[in-house]
Amino acid sequence: MSTHGGNTFIPLNIAVLTVSDTRTEDNDTSGQALVERLTTAGHNLADKAIVIDDVYQLRAQVSAWIADDSINAIISTGGTGFTARDNTPEALMALFDKDIEGFGEVFRHVSLAEIGTSTIQSRAFGGIANKTVVLCVPGSTNACKTAWDKVIKEQLDASHRPCNFVPHLNISAEQCETRG
Repeated sequence: MSTHGGNTFIPLNIAVLTVSDTRTEDNDTSGQALVERLTTAGHNLADKAIVIDDVYQLRAQVSAWIADDSINAIISTGGTGFTARDNTPEALMALFDKDIEGFGEVFRHVSLAEIGTSTIQSRAFGGIANKTVVLCVPGSTNACKTAWDKVIKEQLDASHRPCNFVPHLNISAEQCETRG
């Protein structure tokens, strides 16, 4: 494994997507938990959206963010289960240049201590598209907190060693100049 950790934190521009037929800005506790955590960590909220569980609407929103060079990462919450309306993997995996198989594996591993074998019902996954990392987690607020606190935070921190996702992203010179 090569060393891709840097010496300093670089604030990333992160978009948050809530996948839900029922959530609104008023009751989107999962999306809000991610926003609070990413901004507390020193990152910037680039955009936030709530999109219904529809393959084409999800692809349209995420494709627009992937095409936006100013967005470095996308975190989605919801739509990763097994119900008929859980379509996030089917919608978004087709957009990836590379899959991040280990993301789902590690998320389920850390979730095991919290929810036991129910973690197998999570289809959490990740990928990279157009130098944008896309990480998709379940819709529960606790799952979002676990994902951020135990996996995502370190992987979106340029100073985390031995490696992180930051060297694989399209980082602007301005972002490098505003290091924390």
